[in-house]
Amino acid sequence: MKAFAISAYKQPVTLRDVPDPSCGTDEVLVAIDAASVNPIDVKIAEGAFKQILPHRMPLVLGNDLSGTILAVGAGVTQFKVGDKIFARTSKDRIGTFAERIALKETDVALKPASLSMTEAAALPLVALTAWQILVEQANIQPGQRVLIHAGSGGVGTIAIQIAKHRGAFVATTVGPDNIELVQDLGADLAINYRTNDFAETLRDYDVVLHSLDADVLEKSLTVLKPGGKLFSISGPPDPAFARSIGANWFVRQVVALLSRRIRNKARKRGLAYSFYFMRPDGSQLRDIAKLVDAGVIRPVIDQIFGFDQTPAAMNRVASGRARGKVVIDVSGRGSLGQSANQN
Repeated sequence: MKAFAISAYKQPVTLRDVPDPSCGTDEVLVAIDAASVNPIDVKIAEGAFKQILPHRMPLVLGNDLSGTILAVGAGVTQFKVGDKIFARTSKDRIGTFAERIALKETDVALKPASLSMTEAAALPLVALTAWQILVEQANIQPGQRVLIHAGSGGVGTIAIQIAKHRGAFVATTVGPDNIELVQDLGADLAINYRTNDFAETLRDYDVVLHSLDADVLEKSLTVLKPGGKLFSISGPPDPAFARSIGANWFVRQVVALLSRRIRNKARKRGLAYSFYFMRPDGSQLRDIAKLVDAGVIRPVIDQIFGFDQTPAAMNRVASGRARGKVVIDVSGRGSLGQSANQN
């Protein structure tokens, strides 16, 4: 089958022939209709996680998808051939920039009925990230105050909607061109980061979802009230994350050193710092799909690229200018080169 892969870290992604995947007993074989590009794809290609999450080369990139089930393993009970699904792959089974993939049944859910395949592909990784942080970890309650950095990004656009659904007051940092977008998604307060310092404006927040650089991370501590929680999806990783992936002693020590400064600063203020690396979860995707079909959550799509334009899609995400999600139309049945804010 055809797939886009790298042969080494920091090498360009190229189209090549790779072996067809096989379908295990508890797996489904999926024809990929669309895949989204996430910042983690760029970071993996650059080798940012090679010490913590090593991969064999050549490596097919891509972490989430929508698709059509072609075959099911003998132990599969929830799905059948022809089902339209969406999913986030497990960290050791990435490879959605390809024509087909085999996935664990437990990582898969039927796609939202109200969405096209390209729209559905924009959701799994970012929606699960926002859900697991805001619902599962933070357990956001009505009236709580949440700061979501980079509100016009892939995670940010979904996190705003989930936090509002949970009844929170939502503030977000955003560029001037995207203020109207995040307000339309439900943000109560949109802070133009180019002209205003969020740390001088906000106080007594319960939760911060961070996805930017180290300076913003440390400043985020100042807006939290005692007992508040700072979650970062851009690092630095913490010891709990190292333990969760079964890292060896040396890696655990390195990770502890990398995050020691922010953890100490948080502890002195009576706050909690966590690095969060989301996991695939088909049952949570089913809950998310229900909210999508109920009109609570909608994807925001920046641009749709054809399969042969995968390198350009990667470059778009690497630029940091994407508004919402970048999607690759693998099957060729979607709109190519569509510039969209589907809101």
